[in-house]
Amino acid sequence: MLDRLSAIFSKNHYDPQFTIDGHDYPILITRNARARNISLRADPVRREIRITMPNYAQTSQALEFVEKKREWLSAKLSLAAKHIPFDHRAIIGICGEEVEIIWDETASRHVTLKEQKLYVGGPRDHISPRITRWIKAQARKIFAKDLAHYCQKLGVATPRLSIGDPRSRWGSCSSNGTIRISWRLYFAPRFVQRAVIAHEVAHLRHMDHSKAFYALLDILYEGNRKQADKWLKMHGTGLHMVGRE
Repeated sequence: MLDRLSAIFSKNHYDPQFTIDGHDYPILITRNARARNISLRADPVRREIRITMPNYAQTSQALEFVEKKREWLSAKLSLAAKHIPFDHRAIIGICGEEVEIIWDETASRHVTLKEQKLYVGGPRDHISPRITRWIKAQARKIFAKDLAHYCQKLGVATPRLSIGDPRSRWGSCSSNGTIRISWRLYFAPRFVQRAVIAHEVAHLRHMDHSKAFYALLDILYEGNRKQADKWLKMHGTGLHMVGRE
C-alpha cells in the first residue's frame, strides 16, 4: 500500500486518500527545505490531512507517520461539524442566537432579520452569496463599534479594520496597526466577539503574549476572556462550517 502511494506522489504535493473510520481524507504533502522533521495537521473543516516534510525525507516515511497517528487523526477529524449551507429553512447562529433562513422567490432581495428569522428573496441559487454579503456587512458594523470602544478605552486612535475569512486565527494585528477580524465571528455570542477584538486592540500596545499583554487585556475586556477562549475551542470548527456547501 505504502509503496503504491509513494510511486504516485509528485515532488511537492499530492492528495491520495487515507481512510479513517470509514471516511476518505486527502493527504496534502508539502516539502520544505527548512523543515527538519515531519509535521502533521488534521483539518476538520476542509476534511483533509496536511503533511510538511524535509526535502530529503522519503514519501513512504510520511505515509508511515500518518498510519502511526491514526488514532490521533481519528480524534481530530471526528470534530468535523456538519456543513450548514445558506439555504431555505437552514438554522444558523447570529451573535449566538439561533436564526432560521426563510426564502421566498417573490420577496425582496434585500436580506432582512426579524424575530429570529432571516428573510431573503430572489432566485434560490442566489441565497448564499446574498446572505454572505449581508453577514460581512453586519459584522463590519458591529466589529467597528467594538474596535472603537476598546481603542477609546486604551487611549489610542482607531486603526483600519479588515474583515476576512482566515482559517488559522479569529483576529490579528499587523505591525502597521491594521486589525483583521474573521467575519465568521458574527455567528458567535457577543461576549466572544468582544473578547477577540479586545485581544487584538491590546496588541496595539504589546505585540506579544507576555504577562503585560494579558494584564492589559484583563483591563480592557470587561468579561471572562478564558470563558470566551473556551467557547471558541469548543465551537470554533462549527463556525467555519456555516455557509459552506
